[in-house]
Amino acid sequence: MAVLEVRDLEKHFGSTRVLKQISFSLEEGQALSVIGSSGSGKTTLLRCLNFLERPDGGKILVRGETLFDAADPATWNENSVREKRLHFGLVFQNFNLFPQYTALQNVILAPELLSKDRKRGETSGNARASGGNAGGKTDRAALEQKGMELLEQMGLADRAGHYPHQLSGGQQQRVAIARALALSPDILCFDEPTSALDPELTGEVLRVIRELADRRTTMMIVTHEMAFARDVADQIIFMDGGVIVEQGDPKQVIDNPKQERTRRFLAHYARN
Repeated sequence: MAVLEVRDLEKHFGSTRVLKQISFSLEEGQALSVIGSSGSGKTTLLRCLNFLERPDGGKILVRGETLFDAADPATWNENSVREKRLHFGLVFQNFNLFPQYTALQNVILAPELLSKDRKRGETSGNARASGGNAGGKTDRAALEQKGMELLEQMGLADRAGHYPHQLSGGQQQRVAIARALALSPDILCFDEPTSALDPELTGEVLRVIRELADRRTTMMIVTHEMAFARDVADQIIFMDGGVIVEQGDPKQVIDNPKQERTRRFLAHYARN
């Protein structure tokens, strides 16, 4: 069973159709790269999958469960959308770290807030039975331990107490990756993860993503790094004008594209 299935996804902004019947699937442990020119719909696709935008048509399924169906309004409401977002972890272009929090605090903030929200849903009797403040201290210690493990995985264990302004762009992006992993999402999504970095810092972020791919982390990567997409991804999608023009094996799509539009796009990157 596919981890992610997208069927005929549509998104309109006014009269502009930004996504037009987008369909694909992603298997457990696969990395999918999405390439295309600016304005082709790549970021909008990620935002729809992460429930930051409401699609106007189609379906989104994770592990066989229908998370969104445009034909069923009950699949989109505030409470359910918050829970459904937990299936996805999103790493933004510009890090989006909270400047007032340390690297470790940024990583554990979302799990800590989620834990508090879920405890609020318990009855007072259940809360007392769980140990009150002692349980809270235990939870915090467990969150910090996991946060430190993730920072260590990113090569940043010695930067746990640093604030974002004390970190390089590459280090901030690695903290953002750790933060996205902290909720153990089914699919980890990257939106141009190196676009805000100086060239010398790009390599360290790509190296982390490559390591995640080697560990068979299920990922979607919107990227302009063509060589990286070809070498790391299990499949690739080329989008243009809100549609999937070509998809398949990365080496075939990039080295021997079938569609003329794909060839023109790749020739442009080759010249630059």
